[in-house]
Amino acid sequence: MLQHQNQIIVHLLVIVQNNTSYRGILCKTKVSFKSRLVTKYSKLKLCRTVIRPIVTCASETWVLKETIIQKLFVFERKILRTIFGPTKENQIWRVKTNEELDNLIKHKYIINYIKAQRLSWFGHVLRISDTRTVKKIFNWKPLNKRSQGRPKYRW
Repeated sequence: MLQHQNQIIVHLLVIVQNNTSYRGILCKTKVSFKSRLVTKYSKLKLCRTVIRPIVTCASETWVLKETIIQKLFVFERKILRTIFGPTKENQIWRVKTNEELDNLIKHKYIINYIKAQRLSWFGHVLRISDTRTVKKIFNWKPLNKRSQGRPKYRW
Protein backbone atom coordinates (compact mmCIF):
# COMPACT_ATOMS: atom_id res chain seq x y z
CA MET A 1 0.00 0.00 0.00
CA LEU A 2 2.86 2.39 0.77
CA GLN A 3 4.28 1.87 -2.70
CA HIS A 4 0.88 2.64 -4.25
CA GLN A 5 0.58 5.77 -2.07
CA ASN A 6 4.00 6.98 -3.26
CA GLN A 7 2.97 6.41 -6.88
CA ILE A 8 -0.10 8.60 -6.35
CA ILE A 9 2.02 11.37 -4.83
CA VAL A 10 4.51 11.21 -7.71
CA HIS A 11 1.58 11.33 -10.15
CA LEU A 12 0.23 14.44 -8.38
CA LEU A 13 3.64 16.10 -8.51
CA VAL A 14 3.79 15.56 -12.27
CA ILE A 15 0.29 17.01 -12.70
CA VAL A 16 1.11 20.08 -10.63
CA GLN A 17 4.43 20.70 -12.38
CA ASN A 18 2.78 20.59 -15.80
CA ASN A 19 -0.04 22.96 -14.90
CA THR A 20 0.66 26.35 -13.31
CA SER A 21 -2.93 27.59 -13.22
CA TYR A 22 -4.39 26.98 -9.78
CA ARG A 23 -7.82 26.23 -11.18
CA GLY A 24 -6.24 23.47 -13.24
CA ILE A 25 -4.42 22.19 -10.18
CA LEU A 26 -7.66 21.91 -8.26
CA CYS A 27 -9.48 20.15 -11.09
CA LYS A 28 -6.70 17.66 -11.87
CA THR A 29 -5.91 16.77 -8.27
CA LYS A 30 -9.50 16.64 -7.03
CA VAL A 31 -9.85 12.97 -7.90
CA SER A 32 -6.57 12.13 -6.15
CA PHE A 33 -7.47 14.17 -3.08
CA LYS A 34 -10.68 12.17 -2.78
CA SER A 35 -8.79 8.87 -2.88
CA ARG A 36 -8.95 6.81 0.29
CA LEU A 37 -5.61 5.18 -0.47
CA VAL A 38 -3.73 8.28 0.69
CA THR A 39 -4.04 9.50 4.26
CA LYS A 40 -5.47 12.94 5.02
CA TYR A 41 -2.16 13.92 6.59
CA SER A 42 -0.31 13.06 3.35
CA LYS A 43 -2.83 14.99 1.27
CA LEU A 44 -2.50 18.04 3.51
CA LYS A 45 1.28 17.82 3.41
CA LEU A 46 1.17 17.56 -0.38
CA CYS A 47 -1.10 20.58 -0.52
CA ARG A 48 1.24 22.64 1.66
CA THR A 49 4.47 21.60 -0.04
CA VAL A 50 3.43 21.54 -3.69
CA ILE A 51 0.23 23.40 -4.39
CA ARG A 52 0.62 26.30 -1.95
CA PRO A 53 4.06 27.42 -3.28
CA ILE A 54 2.76 27.32 -6.86
CA VAL A 55 -0.28 29.42 -6.00
CA THR A 56 1.77 31.91 -4.01
CA CYS A 57 4.64 32.21 -6.48
CA ALA A 58 6.13 35.74 -6.24
CA SER A 59 3.59 36.63 -3.55
CA GLU A 60 6.23 38.78 -1.83
CA THR A 61 5.47 41.52 -4.32
CA TRP A 62 1.67 41.26 -4.31
CA VAL A 63 -0.58 43.99 -3.01
CA LEU A 64 -2.99 42.04 -0.83
CA LYS A 65 -6.38 43.55 -1.52
CA GLU A 66 -9.53 42.18 0.06
CA THR A 67 -10.66 40.63 -3.24
CA ILE A 68 -7.39 38.72 -3.62
CA ILE A 69 -7.50 37.60 0.01
CA GLN A 70 -11.07 36.38 -0.43
CA LYS A 71 -10.19 34.45 -3.62
CA LEU A 72 -7.23 32.80 -1.89
CA PHE A 73 -9.40 31.80 1.08
CA VAL A 74 -12.01 30.33 -1.29
CA PHE A 75 -9.34 28.38 -3.16
CA GLU A 76 -7.80 27.06 0.05
CA ARG A 77 -11.16 26.01 1.47
CA LYS A 78 -12.10 24.19 -1.74
CA ILE A 79 -8.98 22.08 -1.46
CA LEU A 80 -9.48 21.49 2.27
CA ARG A 81 -13.10 20.44 1.78
CA THR A 82 -11.96 18.03 -0.91
CA ILE A 83 -9.26 16.59 1.36
CA PHE A 84 -11.31 16.25 4.55
CA GLY A 85 -14.65 15.47 2.93
CA PRO A 86 -18.11 15.79 4.45
CA THR A 87 -19.19 15.06 8.03
CA LYS A 88 -21.96 12.67 9.00
CA GLU A 89 -24.23 13.88 11.79
CA ASN A 90 -27.42 12.05 12.78
CA GLN A 91 -27.41 9.96 9.57
CA ILE A 92 -27.17 13.17 7.47
CA TRP A 93 -24.10 14.17 5.48
CA ARG A 94 -23.09 17.84 5.54
CA VAL A 95 -20.17 19.98 4.37
CA LYS A 96 -17.63 20.98 7.01
CA THR A 97 -17.94 24.58 8.20
CA ASN A 98 -15.12 27.11 7.97
CA GLU A 99 -14.54 26.89 11.72
CA GLU A 100 -14.14 23.11 11.54
CA LEU A 101 -11.63 23.47 8.71
CA ASP A 102 -9.73 26.12 10.69
CA ASN A 103 -9.42 23.76 13.63
CA LEU A 104 -8.26 20.91 11.39
CA ILE A 105 -5.44 22.95 9.84
CA LYS A 106 -4.67 24.68 13.16
CA HIS A 107 -5.21 28.18 11.72
CA LYS A 108 -2.33 27.91 9.20
CA TYR A 109 -3.95 29.97 6.45
CA ILE A 110 -2.49 30.70 3.04
CA ILE A 111 -2.62 34.44 3.85
CA ASN A 112 -0.37 33.94 6.88
CA TYR A 113 2.04 32.06 4.63
CA ILE A 114 2.11 34.97 2.18
CA LYS A 115 2.69 37.49 4.97
CA ALA A 116 5.57 35.38 6.29
CA GLN A 117 7.08 35.26 2.79
CA ARG A 118 6.79 39.05 2.53
CA LEU A 119 8.59 39.52 5.86
CA SER A 120 11.29 37.13 4.73
CA TRP A 121 11.73 39.09 1.49
CA PHE A 122 11.85 42.38 3.43
CA GLY A 123 14.64 41.02 5.63
CA HIS A 124 16.51 39.91 2.52
CA VAL A 125 16.21 43.39 0.96
CA LEU A 126 17.50 45.01 4.15
CA ARG A 127 20.56 42.73 4.21
CA ILE A 128 21.67 43.08 0.57
CA SER A 129 24.34 45.60 -0.42
CA ASP A 130 23.47 49.20 -1.32
CA THR A 131 24.74 48.77 -4.88
CA ARG A 132 21.99 46.31 -5.85
CA THR A 133 19.05 47.64 -7.89
CA VAL A 134 16.41 46.34 -5.50
CA LYS A 135 18.03 48.19 -2.58
CA LYS A 136 18.30 51.40 -4.64
CA ILE A 137 14.60 51.23 -5.49
CA PHE A 138 13.76 50.48 -1.85
CA ASN A 139 15.70 53.54 -0.62
CA TRP A 140 14.54 55.87 -3.43
CA LYS A 141 12.72 59.05 -2.43
CA PRO A 142 10.65 60.98 -5.01
CA LEU A 143 11.90 64.50 -5.74
CA ASN A 144 8.60 66.35 -5.74
CA LYS A 145 5.10 65.70 -4.49
CA ARG A 146 2.10 64.90 -6.63
CA SER A 147 -0.40 67.62 -7.29
CA GLN A 148 -3.55 67.47 -5.24
CA GLY A 149 -6.83 66.24 -6.73
CA ARG A 150 -7.73 64.14 -9.68
CA PRO A 151 -5.01 63.51 -12.29
CA LYS A 152 -5.32 65.52 -15.52
CA TYR A 153 -6.20 63.72 -18.74
CA ARG A 154 -3.22 63.10 -20.96
CA TRP A 155 -4.12 62.28 -24.54
